[in-house]
Amino acid sequence: MVCARAVFRHIRHGAKLHPIEGQPHAAGLPPPRSTSMSRLAGKRTLITGGTSGIGLETARQFLAEGARVIVTGNNPESIANAKAALGAEVLVLRADSASVAAQQQLAQAVQAHYGQLDIAFLNAGVSVWAPIEDWTEQAFDASFAINVKGPYFLMQALLPVFANPAAVVLNTSINAHVGTARSSVYAATKAAFLSMAKTLSSELLRAASASTRSAPARWKPRCTTSSASPTHTATRSTRTSPPPSRSAASAPRTR
Repeated sequence: MVCARAVFRHIRHGAKLHPIEGQPHAAGLPPPRSTSMSRLAGKRTLITGGTSGIGLETARQFLAEGARVIVTGNNPESIANAKAALGAEVLVLRADSASVAAQQQLAQAVQAHYGQLDIAFLNAGVSVWAPIEDWTEQAFDASFAINVKGPYFLMQALLPVFANPAAVVLNTSINAHVGTARSSVYAATKAAFLSMAKTLSSELLRAASASTRSAPARWKPRCTTSSASPTHTATRSTRTSPPPSRSAASAPRTR
């Protein structure tokens, strides 16, 4: 599981795509170090898959740092729990990550609520592990729809909503780099997500440069890419900061 504080290490000034990778969070570890309560003061944030696990803890930390928060989920029970845990100041929305139409509606809801968006943490996803002989076309397509297609079209729908500057954080996995048995489909979705961080950063950087020549740019990104080995991953931009590694999970899980 990703420590929520890892997300903060990948939010910098400027519109960027940040691939991050999780690490196990052992029971009994001390809580994150206290930080300035105003570091994210007034920042308008969106956390997909924010009603449980990584996303819910990130929402708590964003709130503690002064941010305004929208979280999404798709499970009625986790949505109800998140509403109770986060309080009335947080907008909790139901959104199907596999549905392009639902992601477009989410972008519209974000715009209606905030006007513009400063930070998007694209965390919603499903982790299904199975040997190749057990995969069906339906299950394969569902994993790619939730982990790849939905987030891609959410980013597309958010383009006119992002503030200048803005930050996008993508939750990837060490499984994009290592050949763990039974992870073939999950790893492929995360490799695709990691690739998006590289290609879309480059694309948005060029778009901002072209826009700047004729009008104030909506985006002012600093391009990020990712390099990794089975034991180390680093996100490179104008600054370099290593995210924690993520170990494989043996059981299916969603967020």
